[in-house]
Amino acid sequence: MATSSSPAPTRQAVHDAERAPLYRFLAPRFWGVWFALGVVRLANVLPLRAQLAFGRSLGRLAHVFSRRDRRIASVNIALCLPDWSDEQRRRLVKAHFESLGCAVVETGLVWWASDARLKRLVQFDGVEHLERALASGRGALMLSAHFTTLEMGARALTLLGPTSIMYLTPDNPLIAELSRRMRSRHTVQAISADQIRDLLQSLKKNLPVWYAPDQRFTDKNSEIVPLFGQPASSNVATSRLAKISGAPVLPYFPERRADNTGYVVRIHPPFDNYPSGDPIADTRRFHELIETHVRLHPDQYLWAYKRFKRADFDPYARTGVDV
Repeated sequence: MATSSSPAPTRQAVHDAERAPLYRFLAPRFWGVWFALGVVRLANVLPLRAQLAFGRSLGRLAHVFSRRDRRIASVNIALCLPDWSDEQRRRLVKAHFESLGCAVVETGLVWWASDARLKRLVQFDGVEHLERALASGRGALMLSAHFTTLEMGARALTLLGPTSIMYLTPDNPLIAELSRRMRSRHTVQAISADQIRDLLQSLKKNLPVWYAPDQRFTDKNSEIVPLFGQPASSNVATSRLAKISGAPVLPYFPERRADNTGYVVRIHPPFDNYPSGDPIADTRRFHELIETHVRLHPDQYLWAYKRFKRADFDPYARTGVDV
């Protein structure tokens, strides 16, 4: 991969002053998280196929007991895939929960696997697009989306060279602390979603920055942009970031192989004529790519999330959807 025009930055750990000592998370309310992390850590010693088989078993169990998430996924699939039969949708909900289970055990790979192991598991398609983008010296915004392979995609990008990632802080404080520590082991900088200045600085250093802005968004940069024909409160700030930084924007989509042997990460060419001057139209282009990838791997999209809830509309409060 093309290197930065300035000296390559080294990977940095989180500053000690910013770390929350882990002994603060020994209270009983965190025991369940510690147990789950221990199981995931132990599963990391298994071959990938065995790991994913274990994850699918966890997902099938979650499908039985997680009525709320099952309902959210069912509503989303009914909204986005109206041409599918009820039976097709029910099968997709089950397959999606299996994919969620895979995502849980993949945390072990993302956090603890060596680069050497991941390089054996990950195949890249389109690296030349990133190399050409970095040759311009303005970094690259790697525009990703919320599939169940999200975390694997972010870690995979670090295999190509120094990388920064932008992330949302999890609600659980223990998971938030461990996520920050682990991400900082593999990246130049793990940037929280409110640190836009740090994102721009990474681009200025000619780094690729992994960025997934496709979740429901209601801030000042929010607009209603269709997704699968449904009105969706969306973040349209990507156009503004591209304009300020001059960085090319490359769609970036990871996928889990159907035979459970690894992952394919697809790097698209940079959007042309971007930003266009119309942030809603720019965001719609991104949504169309998401729709394309969802149709290729429907079980791997994050259906169990209230993507279409708005201040004046909550489809998840309705009755009548078969879960």
